[in-house]
Amino acid sequence: MSYQTIIVETRGKTGLVTFNRPQALNALNEALIAELNTALVDFETNPEIGCTVITGSEKAFAAGADVKEMAEKTYIEAYLARFLDGWTRIADTRKPVIAAVSGFCLGGGLELAMMCDLIVASETARFALPEITLGIMPGAGGTQRLPRFIGKAKAMDLILTGRMMDAAEAERAGLVSRVVAPDKLLAEALAAADKIASYSQPIVMMAKETVNRAQETSLAEGARFERRLFLSMFATTDQKEGMDAFIAKRKPVFRNR
Repeated sequence: MSYQTIIVETRGKTGLVTFNRPQALNALNEALIAELNTALVDFETNPEIGCTVITGSEKAFAAGADVKEMAEKTYIEAYLARFLDGWTRIADTRKPVIAAVSGFCLGGGLELAMMCDLIVASETARFALPEITLGIMPGAGGTQRLPRFIGKAKAMDLILTGRMMDAAEAERAGLVSRVVAPDKLLAEALAAADKIASYSQPIVMMAKETVNRAQETSLAEGARFERRLFLSMFATTDQKEGMDAFIAKRKPVFRNR
C-alpha cells in the first residue's frame, strides 16, 4: 500500500511506523489515523512481526490532533461520524507497541503515545495535554489514561493548566519507560522491540493482556486472570522449549505455538 502521511518499514521482526507530516509537526488528522490503523493491522496479521515501533521526527512526535480539521466541526457532525473512534486501534493491538518520542508530544500525540505499551523518550521530549487552552479537554482517553500513569494530582496539574512536562519529569512521574540521548532514541526503541520480538509471540501477547487487565479490575480479579493465563501457557510448545533450553543451558528457539 502507498501511504501519504506515514512511512512504513520492517526492521527484522519489528514493524516501524514514522509519522510524516513535517509541515504540521505531525499533527494527527483523520487520514493519518486511518493509515496508521491499516499499518497496525498489517503488522498484527504478519506472523513475522513481533513488535511495532511508532515514532515521529526529531522536532515532534506529534503536536496533537489537527486543530484546523477540528475547528469547524459541529456536535452533530462529530457525533454521527463517530469522531475519534478510530484512535483506539493502538490500544486494541495485541502485539506490543513502543512509542519512540522526540520533541513535542502534545494533546492527541500524548494520548496516542499512552495507548502504546512503552514510551521511550529522547532528552528533548516535551509532553503536555494543552486542550484546555483551546476551550476543550482531552477526548481520546487523556483524562482516563494520564491519571493511571502518573496519579491524579499530577494529571490534574497537566490537564487543568496545560503546562508542559520535560522528559526527566516524565520519567520520574512514571509516564515514560526510558530517557536516552536524541541520537540514540530510535536505536534504543528498536533494540527493545527486537528483544520483545525474539520471544514467543503468544506468551508476549498474554503478558501484555494481563498487565492491561490490572488497569481495569481489582487486584483479586487481576490475580485470578493472571493465574488462568499462566496455567494455560503449559499447553504451549514454547513453554516446553523455554524450560528445556534453560535446563540444557542453551538458547531457546521459540516457534510461536
